[in-house]
Amino acid sequence: MLFRRRQPETFRQKLRGALWPRRSWRRSARYMQHRILRLRATPHAIAAGIAAGVFSTFTPFIGFHFIIAFAVAWLIRGSLAGAALGCLLGNPVTFPIIWASTYELGRYVLASETPDGQAPTAIGPALLHGDFAAVWTPYVKPMLVGSLPLGLAFAALTYVVVLFMARSFQESRHRRSAASRAIAAARADALTRPLP
Repeated sequence: MLFRRRQPETFRQKLRGALWPRRSWRRSARYMQHRILRLRATPHAIAAGIAAGVFSTFTPFIGFHFIIAFAVAWLIRGSLAGAALGCLLGNPVTFPIIWASTYELGRYVLASETPDGQAPTAIGPALLHGDFAAVWTPYVKPMLVGSLPLGLAFAALTYVVVLFMARSFQESRHRRSAASRAIAAARADALTRPLP
């Protein structure tokens, strides 16, 4: 392969790279910012796609976040690539915070009692036999109810921030390209002008 490492990474190195950036958090955040702003779409499409990804990350349906993000982005005419990038909000660092906050908010909204802190008995066999109700009422239902207001709030905030950033980035890029076109036209005019 063209860019293969001379010495393949060990499992420990791969795990560390997945949980902690190789260079720094600041550099990784800058890289993601550039990836988002350079998407080829309108500022609304970029912001709507990112917001759809952020919203889907708050839902408790792990494994379906990309599908939910793509569906929501398609409905609101957002960028599908932006939706995929927005799903990156959900990672091993943020998922415990998201799950705890959605669960607590959902439990508050539903005014439900706290379970005894133990997982439902025989959760594996219940899910294998399709008895989703054993997990639905105590855990999934509060998380789903709590995910809606939190997901919508964070998606709206993300939409506004990304829309502003995408507009300003595209306007400055348009100004730079217009200036370079004007310089190129002036040079071409100077070359075609006859010598005195």
